[in-house]
Amino acid sequence: MKLFNNLLYVFEQSIAQDTAIARAVSLAQNNQARLTIIDVIPEQTAKIGIPPGGPASADLTAAMIAQRRQMLKSLIAPYTKHLDFGIEILVGIKFLEVIRAVLRNDYDLVIKLAENPDWVERLFGSDDMHLLRKCPCPIWLMKPKEKPNYERIVAAVDFDPYEIESDEQALNQLILGMASSLALSDFAQLHLVHVWDAPEAGFVSLWADNPKAAEMSMVEATHAQHKAGMDTLIRMISEQISAEAYKYLTPRVHLLMGSAQKAIPALVKELKADLVVMGTVARTGIPGFIIGNTAEAILDQLQCSVLAVKPPGFVSPVPREP
Repeated sequence: MKLFNNLLYVFEQSIAQDTAIARAVSLAQNNQARLTIIDVIPEQTAKIGIPPGGPASADLTAAMIAQRRQMLKSLIAPYTKHLDFGIEILVGIKFLEVIRAVLRNDYDLVIKLAENPDWVERLFGSDDMHLLRKCPCPIWLMKPKEKPNYERIVAAVDFDPYEIESDEQALNQLILGMASSLALSDFAQLHLVHVWDAPEAGFVSLWADNPKAAEMSMVEATHAQHKAGMDTLIRMISEQISAEAYKYLTPRVHLLMGSAQKAIPALVKELKADLVVMGTVARTGIPGFIIGNTAEAILDQLQCSVLAVKPPGFVSPVPREP
């Protein structure tokens, strides 16, 4: 399944890139897509005797750009016989320049190694979180020392069975399409997870003659509604790929009751998953509420790679140009 046409790989200066760039190249080849590597250097601040924006400052910036360009050429040298690369060196704040590049050039996937700051346990750093919140296209944050092939991929889907919205289903379709395609290409297990709850069942004692039976009935009815929603999504996968491919995948379904921000990280840890594919936009329509609280709480707990997807029509709060 061809998913991507125009890929952007973000160079991370402080982390070894070999396994991540190899996976990016493989993805580009499998999709017959163009791959561009981008590096962002900070704007040079004035130092003693060097006026801001003056010739010396401009020369320093030009020298850094030339040095980084040569570094990137060396990085991609083993692959240039089989793939045409673009190289772009930008000046500014990394996450802003990456998003502006996406807006200018219509990249349909950003690939980046997670920053993995060593002073905290969370895998994703500041630039990573900004990209997860604001980048308009999917972003694949890879764990350092990435595996050449994944063994277990988890696709996390969210929906309200009582109020199925087209945007929500479109997002789930993107998540399932990407997860199933990667699982097929890596010969990996595909796990589908949806977390549901029935908080209203706790209040039946206020009105029911037999609270225990009423609560059980309400929980069972809610479970049935969510199972029907998952069955619809499973049919969606089978329609996206061939019957033979679906038979090979045979996704494992996890319909879990409880809190998504607890259940999903726990399942990912239990499965020793290599990649989680998930949406990162809140269901609420509040302007500026770019990433849901639940999604952010899940991301804070993950120690594996993440492919984060926005729904069709998502508009980044970052302007195309400063």
